[in-house]
Amino acid sequence: MSEPFSERLLAAAEACGAAACVGIDPHLQRLPSALRHRFEGRQGLDFRVEAASAVQEWGLGVVDAIAGVVPAVKPQVAFFEALGSPGAVALETIVAASRAAGLLVVLDAKRGDIGSTAEAYARATLDEGAPLQSDALTVAPYLGPSSLEPFLRRCDQGRGLFVLVRTSNPGSDVWQRAPGTADLVADWIEQTNQPRLGASGFGPVGAVIAANLGDELSHWRARMPSAWFLMPGVGAQGATAADVGALVGRGALVTASRSVLFGKEELEDWKNGVHQRAHALVAELVAAATPAG
Repeated sequence: MSEPFSERLLAAAEACGAAACVGIDPHLQRLPSALRHRFEGRQGLDFRVEAASAVQEWGLGVVDAIAGVVPAVKPQVAFFEALGSPGAVALETIVAASRAAGLLVVLDAKRGDIGSTAEAYARATLDEGAPLQSDALTVAPYLGPSSLEPFLRRCDQGRGLFVLVRTSNPGSDVWQRAPGTADLVADWIEQTNQPRLGASGFGPVGAVIAANLGDELSHWRARMPSAWFLMPGVGAQGATAADVGALVGRGALVTASRSVLFGKEELEDWKNGVHQRAHALVAELVAAATPAG
């Protein structure tokens, strides 16, 4: 049996100094100009092929820039799917390169379905030798606990899950703050982790908990003491490392995308810019976790 995901994540975070994760979100309009020129003005399949080529080169550059600086990456599948089959090839290449560089891969796909379809999603993303073999996957629990069973079986083989509980988008409150809804998911996570706890006290099933929830964060930590939190919202979405300071070092994988990937001004050496901003993210998290005085 493979080493539990929770323990691998903890070891990787300790090696880098903080549990930081960089999202790989290829916003085409924000790629370096030298790469944008390949596909600007093109249409149809020609556009998708050239855009995917640019995205792949950019993504591999990001991986090279942050390897050894942060423990994990979070490729956002939708950006690649929008480019059709060339985008799928680019994603597969970037995922493989990330793992080869020693980065843990949290595939941000938010999968959720039933029966054989859920099994196929799990086989494509979490199995050894899968096209998108990743260390962990984001999943949506709306179809009920049985819809997560195929993914959960992979947790017993060293993989991890991050279940949507409280997300960072403003509209999430409509359903996620309805009485009992998110709490039911949180309770399932905690119960599911108990027979699977690693030496660190964390299990393989984590929760997506936004960094911009303020005082609500303590509620979710108390409700899910055994769950790693995948925490989006830092950077472009307005949250800061200080907002999650109380959770840093306590099972919080803090993720930033645009604020690390893209600077306010385009630099000729854009890879170095990504490298420096990734270092800054880690430094901010270390400072947030350090007691004052």
